[in-house]
Amino acid sequence: MLRISKLTDYSTVVMSYLAREPNKMHNARDIMAHTQLNLPTVSKILKMLHKAGLLRSQRGANGGYSLMLPPESISITQILAAMEGNVALTECSTHHSHCSIESICHIRTNWRSISRIVQESLSKITLADMLRP
Repeated sequence: MLRISKLTDYSTVVMSYLAREPNKMHNARDIMAHTQLNLPTVSKILKMLHKAGLLRSQRGANGGYSLMLPPESISITQILAAMEGNVALTECSTHHSHCSIESICHIRTNWRSISRIVQESLSKITLADMLRP
């Protein structure tokens, strides 16, 4: 089964919460209360998303985090990449793989095609789409 990590799943929950009020600054405790995730998890997610350029942060009493772009401009692929790196279904789906059977494998091209199709599909789904039931 193809599956994203729990932390990546939680990051989509956090981003969806922030997308409901994209121009408001949200602090980690506020996000924790509304998402029911623990504070260390929320803090880790916020740091990773900020480092990837998906969130802006502001220090101070009225500080917090907000989306760097409108929800319509943030794709699920961007969130996945921020949390897990490039989206690839197999080790050989990337161009920089070091597979021990690479020289004899005849399905590498097919896996790359499948991975590309999945990535293209995910890139068409935006954070705004995730807010719709």
